[in-house]
Amino acid sequence: MIQLTEKSFKKLIIALAIYLTSLFAANTLGLKIMSFIFDSHLSVAVFSFPVVFLMTDIIGEVYGKRIAKLFVLAGFISTALFIAFSFLSLAMPWSADGEWAKISYDQIFGISIRIAIASLAAFLIAEYQDVIAFFFFREKLGVKPFWLRSFLSNLWSQLLDTTIFMVIAFAGIYPTPTLINIIISWWLYKVAMGLLYTPLSYIGIYFLQDKVKQT
Repeated sequence: MIQLTEKSFKKLIIALAIYLTSLFAANTLGLKIMSFIFDSHLSVAVFSFPVVFLMTDIIGEVYGKRIAKLFVLAGFISTALFIAFSFLSLAMPWSADGEWAKISYDQIFGISIRIAIASLAAFLIAEYQDVIAFFFFREKLGVKPFWLRSFLSNLWSQLLDTTIFMVIAFAGIYPTPTLINIIISWWLYKVAMGLLYTPLSYIGIYFLQDKVKQT
């Protein structure tokens, strides 16, 4: 069993805060689409969402599979609650003094049931698969190198996340060739950003691991 000092526990809480903040940023700020190379378009979630998957790898590396899965569960519950509160807020009547923000508010937070289901399903399945894949590669490749195990697990889990979300949310809305093109491009972009963030993973591991004791 892992025993944590008070200082180590505080570090774990900070890690959870980073994890959840990155997840909420991806789910809300990700509505913005920016232009990218080769006339493609990219959600700004590409900056925050890879952090979510890297954090589970870091936590798994230091604290083990059980704690990594708890992070995933925390993310799922938080996202489900956020969506529930969003629907509740949208259902409440507007005061006349606040109606200046009504159109923008409804556009930003008025996600459909289908989008909400897509987001939750993709997150839960892909994140648990990321944890499973990470420890599979750890068993096959050994303790080192971390970056390779993280990359391989993210390569698989990000493909799952992108595919599940896009299919549930947009199948029948976009033509199949367009949908496939979007899935592939967004998957590759997220994996590339994950690689760019890899040096930060080593900082995170160093920040956490020195105070963990096994009993």
